[in-house]
Amino acid sequence: MTIQQARKIGRQALVSSPTPELDTDCLLSHILSCDKTTLLFHREKILDESQENKFLASLEKRKTGLPIAYITGHREFFGFDFLVTQDVLIPKPDTELLVEKSLECIEEKTAQHPERILTICDMCTGSGCVGLSIFKAGIENRIFQNGRFPIVTLVDISPSALEVALKNLSHLNLSEHRSNFRFVRSNLFETVTGSFDLIVSNPPYIPGSEAKSLLNDGRAEPLIALDGDVALDGSPSGSNDGLGIMRNLVPQTLEHLSPHGTLIVESGEYNAEATRTLFINEGFLDTCIHRDLSG
Repeated sequence: MTIQQARKIGRQALVSSPTPELDTDCLLSHILSCDKTTLLFHREKILDESQENKFLASLEKRKTGLPIAYITGHREFFGFDFLVTQDVLIPKPDTELLVEKSLECIEEKTAQHPERILTICDMCTGSGCVGLSIFKAGIENRIFQNGRFPIVTLVDISPSALEVALKNLSHLNLSEHRSNFRFVRSNLFETVTGSFDLIVSNPPYIPGSEAKSLLNDGRAEPLIALDGDVALDGSPSGSNDGLGIMRNLVPQTLEHLSPHGTLIVESGEYNAEATRTLFINEGFLDTCIHRDLSG
């Protein structure tokens, strides 16, 4: 089977996908360890038996609705390559806004107090994409003053998710900064100690009924990372608007924010105003909503 033949087979096999050509090329590029340009200009290259079998198997997985990221085990986020498994939510482009706003916040805080070593908490970290991207981008953009790298605490209730986050620390070549990171298994702040200059979180915020229906397409993402109406320990939250977990998270952050600390969270466009009201009711003085790529 040549690359040209493989691309044709892939497009035909994935005809029900909204992006059959893109899916095919992503799978082929991963299996052949090449970029799309190679696929286009080396169409007569022959796949060996192992590559052919892997490609055909990956097509079968994709036909079930399984996302490309779970098949390849990789997803790009904020320009960095992250390892992903079905134990974690696949990083989404909209969530990159969390990183952008966090970096702006850090720049402001370091400008005011250049001698301080900031403390950051990434709550509901999953793959670690938010907290690790903040740290790596901060290094690359020289945001941290005089080598004063922040102390970052990555928190998740899932031990499997924390294992993925820890692997991503190494995958992003951040092992030399291992002492700057803490990985904590906790139901929100239940077992987290210390205070933080910045708390950032992408918690589950989708209404329960909608979260379950989303999974009907075979995407296989962990329900615990989507359903905002079920507490992280699996108990009912008494909510039906997706903000059950947020209602527990926001007041808990008040006990862990340092003076003049900042909380940045992601919510859905359908409950952003309700989330802001929750912040105000809990006593946050300066609140605002930033629209992501989806509004």
